[in-house]
Amino acid sequence: MSHNRDRVSDRPDFTVDQDWPLYTADEHAVWDLLYARQTALLPGRADPSVMRGLEALNLGRGGIPDFRVINEELTRLTGWTVVAVPCLVPDDVFFRHLANRRFPAGAFIRTRDELDYIQEPDIFHDIFGHVPLLTDPVFADYMQAYGEGGLRARSFDRLADLAALYWYTVEFGLIETEAGLRIYGAGILSSLDESRFALDDPSPNRVRFDLERVLRTRYRIDDFQQTYFVIRSFDDLFRATVGTDFAPLYARLADGVRHAPGDLVTGDDVITTGSQAYAQSKVT
Repeated sequence: MSHNRDRVSDRPDFTVDQDWPLYTADEHAVWDLLYARQTALLPGRADPSVMRGLEALNLGRGGIPDFRVINEELTRLTGWTVVAVPCLVPDDVFFRHLANRRFPAGAFIRTRDELDYIQEPDIFHDIFGHVPLLTDPVFADYMQAYGEGGLRARSFDRLADLAALYWYTVEFGLIETEAGLRIYGAGILSSLDESRFALDDPSPNRVRFDLERVLRTRYRIDDFQQTYFVIRSFDDLFRATVGTDFAPLYARLADGVRHAPGDLVTGDDVITTGSQAYAQSKVT
């Protein structure tokens, strides 16, 4: 199967051909179902930039998007392109793609019995969740800068710390708007249940973004987040990260102090103190 999640690449950059004509009718139907569910839920929940990006790229034209079609408009808007990869790629390859304004996206799509949860990032997570915001010039620049920062972080042996920044912004970030908190993280945008949980549930903490605090915070990879970090704007996120010299920050992180996913710590600018009831209900 061309779109099997176990597919491998023999190219140095780990890319593969998307082979769009080989998607089955059922695979296209799964995309349409996921797209319809999320676009019915996200208005009033997602940041307006996300909704504008979905419209600009016309991701609801029917069936799984063809990367060649997406890239025509995406490149025109911000100079980014989407490249197909087989599931996850090595860190250095991932960072190099981002640093060169290429977003690596999985080519396979989840099955019908995985609609609500899939461990690996599939084409719906990557394209629906991530790519619309790459039409926003500031966020597009942030993603490129993150890739460049990832390449530098390897020399400091701080990739695990930098991963927390990606997790709590690109994947599970919230943003403060005049209308209230909104979603911009791809892991939330592509999840029906977490799109509700992140904004509505009393369980998680919601804390204003602070770079060092985020880098010191562990995160959940197997369930809803216990803490969401809230940025004021993409401009603020860009200034707080790209305008920071990470070398002294990495030196401070060498003390090994890390916070659990549900912790609130001294100095936090807390928007919501969560009950943590959801996480506690999972403890056996």
